[in-house]
Amino acid sequence: MSVPVPPWRQRAARERSVKQPLSLDLIVRTALDLLDTEGLDAVSMRKVAQRLGTGAASLYAYVRNKDELLELVLDLVIGEITLPGPDPAKWQDQLKDLVRQQVAVLSAHPGIAQVVLRTPAPTGPNALDVSEAMMAILRAAGKSDRVVAFAVDVLALYGTAVAMERTADFGLTEAERHERLTQVQQYFAELPPDRFPTITALLPALMSGTDEERFEFGLSLLVQGLATTN
Repeated sequence: MSVPVPPWRQRAARERSVKQPLSLDLIVRTALDLLDTEGLDAVSMRKVAQRLGTGAASLYAYVRNKDELLELVLDLVIGEITLPGPDPAKWQDQLKDLVRQQVAVLSAHPGIAQVVLRTPAPTGPNALDVSEAMMAILRAAGKSDRVVAFAVDVLALYGTAVAMERTADFGLTEAERHERLTQVQQYFAELPPDRFPTITALLPALMSGTDEERFEFGLSLLVQGLATTN
């Protein structure tokens, strides 16, 4: 007479039977989910393997190390950007839209912008597609090779910096962040005008504007500068 299988073992067997086979795509998406739920510092080969129900050694058949894994996660995120075909009549709007999308997708996954700065030059297929699109827009606008090459770098850096600032909590709650900004404003207001005449005179302007308004100002400044540079 056979011994019945306990219910918990039946459940475990069912879970194993529907478990997805290990693949590079599954590993990268699991790492992204880990980043979204626990933060960049939590992403490790060991933790990703744990979520997949396997050992870390299994992952090394697909990725060399954590740095490569994070680069793949970054490229997955960049793939969320929608790319336009170059239109010389709309090149400024197209550039702005690409940078806005960059900020949006990087901000949607806090911590991933740091990976951009750790990577000398993102070379994943999606990153290359974005660079190709941006350079094609600039070339269609009649910009020189030098301007195109430099501009794509500057625009990417700006978008990354804005995303980092938007997602950095500096270890503060929203209430603490607001209190800190209030303290900064009060500190500036108490500065001696004879030593800092410009800062004190411009204090209302310095403390004005939303994050979005300041981002759009910087973006327009860059694109308008490109409009007068050949």
